[in-house]
Amino acid sequence: MEGLSSDPRRWRDVDKLLSRPGNIVGQDFEPSPTLREDIGDVVRVLVVGAGGLGCELLKDLALSGFKNIDVIDMDTIEVSNLNRQFLFRIHDVGKSKAEVAAERVMKRINGVNITPHFCRIEDKDLSFYNDFNIIVLGLDSIEARSYINSIACGFLEYDEDDRPLLETIKPIVDGGTEGFKGHARVILPGRTPCFECNIWLFPPQVKFPLCTLAETPRTAAHCIEYAHLIKWGEVHHGKSFDADDPEHMQWVYLEALKRAELFGITGVTFSLTQGVVKNIIPAIASTNAIVSAACALEALKIVSGCSKTLSNYLTYNGLDGTHIKVTDFVRDIDCLVCGPGTLLELDTSTTLSQFIGLLGEHPKLLVSKASVTYRGKNLYMQSPPILEEMTRSNLQIPIFHLMDKVPKDTLHISGISEKNDKKASCLRKLRVVFKGVADEALKMDTTESS
Repeated sequence: MEGLSSDPRRWRDVDKLLSRPGNIVGQDFEPSPTLREDIGDVVRVLVVGAGGLGCELLKDLALSGFKNIDVIDMDTIEVSNLNRQFLFRIHDVGKSKAEVAAERVMKRINGVNITPHFCRIEDKDLSFYNDFNIIVLGLDSIEARSYINSIACGFLEYDEDDRPLLETIKPIVDGGTEGFKGHARVILPGRTPCFECNIWLFPPQVKFPLCTLAETPRTAAHCIEYAHLIKWGEVHHGKSFDADDPEHMQWVYLEALKRAELFGITGVTFSLTQGVVKNIIPAIASTNAIVSAACALEALKIVSGCSKTLSNYLTYNGLDGTHIKVTDFVRDIDCLVCGPGTLLELDTSTTLSQFIGLLGEHPKLLVSKASVTYRGKNLYMQSPPILEEMTRSNLQIPIFHLMDKVPKDTLHISGISEKNDKKASCLRKLRVVFKGVADEALKMDTTESS
């Protein structure tokens, strides 16, 4: 089975799709018998996540002709992963998911080059993400999706009439699974709804009343959440709980067992403890395979134009048969992430430090610990310490003098936002106008033209 792509018949169907015209192809599609090879040589794909869905995505993308793939994942392989994450074996337990997955796919499919990154997505800078032509998500976290979405939308630029510049669009194909249900969607920033536009699609996380946890627990989940939310703080006095630390999770599991025995409750297991604390929903291998196939096909359609892309949200339900539906959601033109940017009017005397303070008070933004970037230049960075020290002197300079004084000029902000009592990393785009400057520029333009 090794060297699966060495047989030229392997590419017969893909080449047929890319080498002939059709009635639903993209407007820029140019069929060619060498198009698959051209895509493989030129296009760079980033797969975010190497879990159940990520393993399927790596395999499907490689078997669709993509040759230059990177994969990023911070997790290591656990025994519980082996029932659905088919690229892993028992002797891989404890190793990096990204590294093992990359090695397995390259061993099976000739000609593909997969570069693994064993780290958090926040550990990579913007230039890393800008190197890719398309980003494919196989994530199980709303926060991680939101972060990658804000990264991709941060590259988007608009013209003077607030129309997106096509060459700055960074496509995202997002897949997700929950048991027998799943979704695939296409995000073309500035043209289709981004993740933030449709954040309401995700139901709020189930929360238990603290009084129930503390006084009258009735289920195994109540006991686990008691150990996680109440007992941990009582015992560890301010020490933050890390859901990715095995020792922390083991402690919560043992405390939950004690709690369950005290109230005569059964069903507390280590696996359930992980599921409750991390809000994990059991994964089904067949759902991962179906959603991955949809995502890989959309990625191929985006880079080749061989067919019109999904418009724009596909849902799959395999609980009672096979039900697939496509919904065309509408983009929020005032979206803080994929829109032209929140307009902010400043005095020319406003210092960078004062500007950063305003971000935390703005009713729409509410960004704290903000770092500010202007046209690729760091005006102020909260971290790492060496960059903070290098940019600290800018804080007392009027921001007007740190920019090119162009009307409606754009700033990029990274920091921490808070929603529903949860803090998360975020990126925001602002259009800055200085009081009186736009009027003066308009007068100058009028004078020159006359």
